Amino acid sequence: MALNVDALEAWAFPRLEQDYTDKDTMLYAVSLGFGQDPLDPAQLPFVFENGLTAVPTMPAILCHPGRWTADPALGVTLSKVVHGEQRVFLHRPLAPVGRLYARARVAAVEDKGEKGAVIHAARTMFDAQTGAPVASVLHSSFCRADGGFGRSFGPVPRATPCPERISDYEVDVATRPEQALIYRLNSDRNPLHADPAYAAKAGFDRPILHGLCTYGLAVRALLPTVADGDAAAIRSVECRFSRPVFPGETVRFEIWSERDRAHFRARVEARNVTVLDAGCALLGDGHPAPDYALLEESA
Repeated sequence: MALNVDALEAWAFPRLEQDYTDKDTMLYAVSLGFGQDPLDPAQLPFVFENGLTAVPTMPAILCHPGRWTADPALGVTLSKVVHGEQRVFLHRPLAPVGRLYARARVAAVEDKGEKGAVIHAARTMFDAQTGAPVASVLHSSFCRADGGFGRSFGPVPRATPCPERISDYEVDVATRPEQALIYRLNSDRNPLHADPAYAAKAGFDRPILHGLCTYGLAVRALLPTVADGDAAAIRSVECRFSRPVFPGETVRFEIWSERDRAHFRARVEARNVTVLDAGCALLGDGHPAPDYALLEESA
């Protein structure tokens, strides 16, 4: 089945709104494993209300549009959709408590023929009181059974390959056996991450970790290496998803430092697989907003 590209191009998202509290901010951090070392003062700001700081990748779960691709008019084969890439760009550091609204659109669609298609859905979140942009998100879905419609549209984001030289840092991040059960309390209660029987039907011998959880783990590796422990120094995080992580595995991040950015890749050495690739984080101020940012004024 091919996607209905005309319907995708004309798709209108409703205005998305969300209030989030310090509990939500701390839960997100705990679900990524912050606080596993109770004596590490660098982890405390993300999990304790005194001086609470939001993890820079948290906008990925805020003002989420839900399963909008399930609308039959779009022609998406849901059973064959996987999360392909993720990008978050911060216009300013995310406050630990706030009220947001978001504008969203289908930013681009790629026809990859027999390989399938990619839908790039963008949303920008604004402070509900001031109308100031807070963060822009690009969620890219790989629709493996839906290519061949013959037309693409929109600016397609290009992944940044990691350098070929030896990495500057290697950081091992251990996940916990119950980590997917904690992470799903943020917003994604897909049984794939909790129910062994459901995971088996999807071809896995046990539940897998959310891709966005593995994505958030990158911040745990970037903070002590290229960001000097300062969450506000991380302006954006992007990557491509390659393979799933199973809860309880250790993820090794290879990081390359290059002036105002860092490249990264993540592997599970125990299985000899790359789980995240083409990772890139912009560091510090001075980076222009990307094409997928929708910088509209408050409505």
